[in-house]
Amino acid sequence: MLLALGLTACTENKSAPAPTPPPVVVVPPAATNADAKDYNQYTELKWGDEFDGGALDQTKWGYDLGNNNGWGNRELEYYTNSPDNAYVSGGNLSIQAKKEAQGGFNYTSARLLTKGKQDFKFGRLDVRAKLPKGQGIWPAIWMLGSDIDQNNWPKCGEIDIMELRGQDPTKILSTMHFPDNAGAHLYKGIDKVALPGNASFADDFHVFSVVRSQNQMRFFIDGQQYYSFSASDATIYPFNNPFFLVLNLAVGGDFLGNPDAATIGTTPFPQQMTVDYVRYYQYK
Repeated sequence: MLLALGLTACTENKSAPAPTPPPVVVVPPAATNADAKDYNQYTELKWGDEFDGGALDQTKWGYDLGNNNGWGNRELEYYTNSPDNAYVSGGNLSIQAKKEAQGGFNYTSARLLTKGKQDFKFGRLDVRAKLPKGQGIWPAIWMLGSDIDQNNWPKCGEIDIMELRGQDPTKILSTMHFPDNAGAHLYKGIDKVALPGNASFADDFHVFSVVRSQNQMRFFIDGQQYYSFSASDATIYPFNNPFFLVLNLAVGGDFLGNPDAATIGTTPFPQQMTVDYVRYYQYK
């Protein structure tokens, strides 16, 4: 009887349903700054300059000096580190081009850069600035690959966030420079980007932004996207690497012609590009 009961019990155990396994929860990988985000999702301020002090913060900015054979464009300015050419006042940075002789050239100006002080990779970089206007006046907000001393231009890459030809202050352009497989210079971008109503960039401040993620860059004015560039647009894509920022005001050259080239006396000096702030945000 005990044996029969034991066999019966064993049979009943074998027919019992197996326990239901717990559900499998798939946890998506955490988002990183390499992933593309909406413009407003970049909320963590990582670096910036509000230009609220009495002088340029040289822990954040350095200078390019001289003319360097026209900087490859036959430009006419001689860059200095003089406070006459770059100064902080009233919460703004002013980069000023002046008509004065120095170093064998007839104009002085300033070219500021974060090289060796701050690199930028993935995230959103904002520069709020008011631009100058006038024949032969060339303000620029741009970036160069931080490895430029090891990989010469264009191999290091160049990101022109904003350039303006002063004789047409209603249009800006954005351009990427990169190498082909043989190391020769290639470029691609967008020209003649205008504000609503064709307003002048010299009349007010605007925020010029680039959002960089893995294999993609997007360009914005005042939070409105106007251009994107991805790895498929370049033969070689160096833009996933760290870059440093450059702010400068050039005079003349092949890109836009020289001051007064159209009508003598139409380009007043001094000229200023005024920067309210520079801010670099990441997702987290």
